[in-house]
Amino acid sequence: MTDHNGVTVVHRRYIPHSEAHYGGSLVDGAWALASFGDVATEICIRTDADEGLFASYSDVQFKAPIRAGDMVEAQGTIVRTGNRSRTIEFELRVTCRSNPGKGDSAAEVLDPPESAVTATGTVVVP
Repeated sequence: MTDHNGVTVVHRRYIPHSEAHYGGSLVDGAWALASFGDVATEICIRTDADEGLFASYSDVQFKAPIRAGDMVEAQGTIVRTGNRSRTIEFELRVTCRSNPGKGDSAAEVLDPPESAVTATGTVVVP
């Protein structure tokens, strides 16, 4: 068994306004979980040459709002390597946010980024 602990993948993405589902241009939390699934897929490909299968999420925490117009980064890091399973810690951070009060296309960099969602997940590979 190869120890893959510490392997990290980061995806960055702009959230278009078509993703807003609620007042205040809020994006549902399932969007973040789908992003984590994409990160986990890349981790499995890089470590095991297979897309793997997501088995479960645990300890999902919604810490701050995600809004249309945000630029986010979803990060996953393997924290435990089993024979066929990998435990991954995830975090979705908002790195930039639109600022319509300053103009239709105004935006700002969040320094430091705002942690919006964290979770732990388990994937299984052949």
